[in-house]
Amino acid sequence: MLNISQKKELVARLARQLADAQISILVDYKGLDVQKITDLRYKLRQAGVQMEVVKNTLLERASQDTDAALMKEFYKGPSAIVTSSDDPVAPAKILMDFAKDNEKLAIKAAAFGGKLLGEEQIRELAKMPSREELLGKLVYTLNAVPTSFVNVLAGVPRGFVNVLNGIKDQKEAA
Repeated sequence: MLNISQKKELVARLARQLADAQISILVDYKGLDVQKITDLRYKLRQAGVQMEVVKNTLLERASQDTDAALMKEFYKGPSAIVTSSDDPVAPAKILMDFAKDNEKLAIKAAAFGGKLLGEEQIRELAKMPSREELLGKLVYTLNAVPTSFVNVLAGVPRGFVNVLNGIKDQKEAA
């Protein structure tokens, strides 16, 4: 049991975490054993995502003045809050993948960009490419444009040399 000063400290830390979060997802973990929750936490931590099991009253206090306050109506029953300050797609992907194998994990709602998302919208978010995939595509695109430009520029002298070789071959044949 936490004393009042510990609760205040927890609420202040959670409030900072929720304020910094790009996305906050509320999940119901009821029915999952300790090993499965530990596995889920490990997968989330690998992606730089935090998962915190906290009492609903403390979560309600911590979420004031943050996007997470949009989920206030879902603060019922056993809840865990999943937050990411870097990549909003990563927690959605991890939670959806985990929920496929573990039916007892229920995704209640999410707060993203000042909007409340339901489970179907979170599922759509999970289908988006991750931050790493998007950065890879950007690097490929940035690399492809100069490469293509160099090939086009090299094509002009190459074509000119081919024309000169054709004229030379004609003159030698004549």
